[in-house]
Amino acid sequence: MFGIFAPGLDAARLAYFGLFALQHRGQESAGIAVSDGETITVYKDLGLVDHVFDERTLAGLAGDIAVGHTRYSTTGSPVWENSQPVYRAVGSNGIALSHNGNLTNTPVLADELGKLFATTDSELMTEAIAQSMEEGSGLADAVETAARRFEGAFTLAVMDRDHLVAIRDRHGFRPLCLGRHDGGWVVASETAALDLLGAVYVRDVAAGEMVVIGPGGIESRHPFEESAARLCLFEFVYFARPDSMLYGTNVHAARRRMGERLAAQAPAAADVVVPVPESGIPAAQGYAAHSGIPYSDGLVKNRYVGRTFINPAQSMRDRGVRLKLNPMPGELAGRRVVLIDDSIVRGSTTRQLVAMVRDAGAVEVHLRISSPPYRWPCFYGMDTGDRSTLLAAERSEDEIRDFLGADTLAFLELGSLIEATEAPADGFCSACLSGDYPTEVPATGDKFLLERS
Repeated sequence: MFGIFAPGLDAARLAYFGLFALQHRGQESAGIAVSDGETITVYKDLGLVDHVFDERTLAGLAGDIAVGHTRYSTTGSPVWENSQPVYRAVGSNGIALSHNGNLTNTPVLADELGKLFATTDSELMTEAIAQSMEEGSGLADAVETAARRFEGAFTLAVMDRDHLVAIRDRHGFRPLCLGRHDGGWVVASETAALDLLGAVYVRDVAAGEMVVIGPGGIESRHPFEESAARLCLFEFVYFARPDSMLYGTNVHAARRRMGERLAAQAPAAADVVVPVPESGIPAAQGYAAHSGIPYSDGLVKNRYVGRTFINPAQSMRDRGVRLKLNPMPGELAGRRVVLIDDSIVRGSTTRQLVAMVRDAGAVEVHLRISSPPYRWPCFYGMDTGDRSTLLAAERSEDEIRDFLGADTLAFLELGSLIEATEAPADGFCSACLSGDYPTEVPATGDKFLLERS
């Protein structure tokens, strides 16, 4: 998610580069909405950012306020109609909304708004804001009023013809930062997007905070009762780019510390430490440094293939593993290998990787994971709402090891993971790892679906 208020500048082109830096967070669709002060124009399509946009499409997006989005679906299927930003005309004005997260009260909200056939929670949020504006509120007041009806995880960038509003839910499940750029303002899901633009990082938008940016300057509001911040711990484990900053900590450095703690907790008699690229690399570097076992890039990544975990179809994930990674027999044959990955969610990818390493000649495979077992569904922005799909949900670590085909298996303990972030211990949501949910969630543990018969 990205938003920019940049008087006198080409906001759409800046948003394009911002989204390019956030491509890792979603690969199903991309979109940009832009305002020239009179008209809001939206262009979006299925595909990666550089497939959706080119010089021709960007030339048609004139204006100095923009919001952009790259989609990874959690509620609603991956079709064009569900791509973002979501647009809604409101009288002579209009609004465009980009959303990161997942609401937990979508069925109730749909009933209240009369949108029984809405297909995403993002569409419902746009409708709630639009209805408030139709009753006479300006954009900022409308977002503030509507947001009090939302439950769960939502980080939003919303614009009308003249203003940009950014808001985080009261727990701040998903990250949001604020930066300055050539006299304007930028909001983005990660600091890496600011870096690419040459924008200056100002601060994180706080949990429960709303930032209003317009011709008169910038304003901070706090629409909710104060609640404890609960940033998703998986941002540190997997989602965020390694060059981003979370809680003032560099993500790469935190992941390296995870590997160091994993080596201390679960040593292995081995000849080489091999990462699963890309997110396993820092932890493998830390493991190798602490253990003294040599580090080797034993798996080569095809950098033109996306992230298999956030691909929505299991069949696509399975095919993607072979397309994405290739073993190097010269680094693996005849060796005892410590294979380092950041997490195991459904397990199909990891099982194939262990088999690939063995087929390349490894005599032993010691699997080390720099996070705890992923045992519980997420309702705050990861597509893991069905517990039956999670490998560790009902299996012991020995059963997981046998399923994956590894000689040994160890997971980093939750306390050690949080220590590695060097962030406040009570500042995270670890529900997927601990089962401790900060908000009410469905008793069934099933994924929310808005499609209705």
